[in-house]
Amino acid sequence: MKIVILDGICENPGDLSWEWLKEYGELTVYDRTPKDKIIERSEGAEIILTNKTPLNAQTLSLLPDLKFIAVIATGYNIIDTQYCKEHGITVSNIPSYSTDAVAQNVFAHILEHTNHLHSYSESVHNGDWSACPDFCYQTFPIFELKDKTIGIFGYGKIGKQVARIALAFNMKVLVHTSHPGNQDGITFTDLDTLIRESDFITLHCPLTEKTNGLVNEEFLSKMKKTAVIINTSRGPVIDEAALAAALHEGKIAGAGIDVMAVEPPKADNPLIKESNCSITPHIAWAGFETRARLMDIMKDNVRAFVSGSPINVVI
Repeated sequence: MKIVILDGICENPGDLSWEWLKEYGELTVYDRTPKDKIIERSEGAEIILTNKTPLNAQTLSLLPDLKFIAVIATGYNIIDTQYCKEHGITVSNIPSYSTDAVAQNVFAHILEHTNHLHSYSESVHNGDWSACPDFCYQTFPIFELKDKTIGIFGYGKIGKQVARIALAFNMKVLVHTSHPGNQDGITFTDLDTLIRESDFITLHCPLTEKTNGLVNEEFLSKMKKTAVIINTSRGPVIDEAALAAALHEGKIAGAGIDVMAVEPPKADNPLIKESNCSITPHIAWAGFETRARLMDIMKDNVRAFVSGSPINVVI
């Protein structure tokens, strides 16, 4: 059996191992695969592992030996699942592996805006504390999270974990979801109320027709001038030009971004120029323990497919 990994570098930059796949056949691992090399590298493969390398209908039609696509992620929009369904190609993904890591990243961004640790550390390393006549100084304002309101848009596993952490900080928690419920310490509300009352808004929704461009000029205009928006969901949920303008004009206080509409972003992306926008390169999921967990689920997915009882099947 021929097995090909099209883009393994992000899941395994060298601290994990793909050797376990050799148990099932001949393995070839590519760190990354440009679009014009997908067919050439995938030819004859029965199993393909892909993270962000797309497999559309045209490409799949030229891979008649393919039986199984193991997506090295939760999202599988890069796969033409309709084609796979019609042609008997099984597709599995990796569900619920990064809940704690993504929630942690959310609060890393939040705390960057409330405590400015990077800016203060940089100031000290530049000699400002050594030159200060006092035992401390405050160049950047510092705020407590206690009694601040966090608005959570989307309330799946990650949204719920963010709420638990927020409650530990003694924050007020608002949630907007299509399936509201009753939960101690949580107030379920409509979207407009969440936008207007939140000091922090964090996005935890899938990318759909309804959520594409959700955070636009109108959305941002309803936020508090002191509010911060965090996005660890999908880049296109935010209109990046509108967000950059809102930040530049002081209509909101800040943003924390881990995902962008185009990845990697173009050098002239307007958000990169905004100092009150903290940006991480899609790494909320990338902690060692998180990737190791993903690898373990991937092992289960491949083993189950080979044994004839596939799991985590998305079609």
